[in-house]
Amino acid sequence: MRTGIVMTAKPGVEDLAVRAEELGFDSFWVYDTPMVHGDPFMSLALCAKATHRIRLGIGVTSPALRSAPAAAAAVSSLNALAPGRIVCGVGTGNTARRTLGMRPTTMAELESFTAALQELTAGREADYHEGPRSSRVRFLHVGPYVDTEAPVEFVVAAFGLKAAAVAGRLGAGLISFGMHDPAAWSALGRARQAAAGDAGSAEQSRSYLMTSVHILADGEDRYGDPVKDSMGHIALCALILSAENPDFREAFPLEEAAAVDRLLRLRGTDPADPRFHQALYRNYLGRLSPGDRELIVPSLVDRFGLVGTRDELVERIDALAKSGVDELVIHPVVDPETEMADFAGLLA
Repeated sequence: MRTGIVMTAKPGVEDLAVRAEELGFDSFWVYDTPMVHGDPFMSLALCAKATHRIRLGIGVTSPALRSAPAAAAAVSSLNALAPGRIVCGVGTGNTARRTLGMRPTTMAELESFTAALQELTAGREADYHEGPRSSRVRFLHVGPYVDTEAPVEFVVAAFGLKAAAVAGRLGAGLISFGMHDPAAWSALGRARQAAAGDAGSAEQSRSYLMTSVHILADGEDRYGDPVKDSMGHIALCALILSAENPDFREAFPLEEAAAVDRLLRLRGTDPADPRFHQALYRNYLGRLSPGDRELIVPSLVDRFGLVGTRDELVERIDALAKSGVDELVIHPVVDPETEMADFAGLLA
């Protein structure tokens, strides 16, 4: 299985990209969440200038954030800096929208936006709409401005079958976050394949899993504070989403539902609060604060972190590979350089 790293966008992240390349990782990603992190395109431009081989990913942008022409210009500008090394993830803006107190865009908007990006970044025309007006657009100056010759890899963010079908129809790959169930990955793969027809090639249809990994030392507590610090930022995402989504919360076992209640009390907020989103998403995907450790109950550790001995992790990762995951992308938060080195050694 290929491996990658994902980090929050900020100045200096290029130093970690260089280290990831030195350690042999296949990809380096940054999130696109404007009200929480820095600008992904600025961060990846720095990474592009500092690296030579590693693929650089946006994980993920959305039609809720930028128009297709603006996003295409950003992606194709990166492609001019690192030709053929750019991976563009696209989603409905689940996080980026919710940090604004809004809801994700529709699957139809996701599909039309991604299709337009695919056309524009390849130098072709695409439809552009503003209210009742529409036109056909394309890059009018290429040359030193953008690269539309080297291919850009596209992946669609998917937790369910509808998004997987969008990826299939567009010949794109899949990317998901914190989803460790091999059966779920197999289902996504089948849905993508069923919708694909002749669209895309195997090389353009990779599947990526973003997650965290903690390798247990001999005798280490599987649910201790070091484990929570390593993977708690992933589990906390699930709690935050369930705090906003009653349907998601209803599927939680009692222990996890109680953790959602504690989260709201710790944040001093509730859904009626006009600044609910500001309280919930503060320090989103940052290192878990000590006060939040109590929220990461054992079942969340089991579901949302890849935690185990070396042998256990190799077995779990092998099962994910067999279910269709091509690349495992981890988000280290405690000591990124050490965690990257440990993860590189795990699958060496």
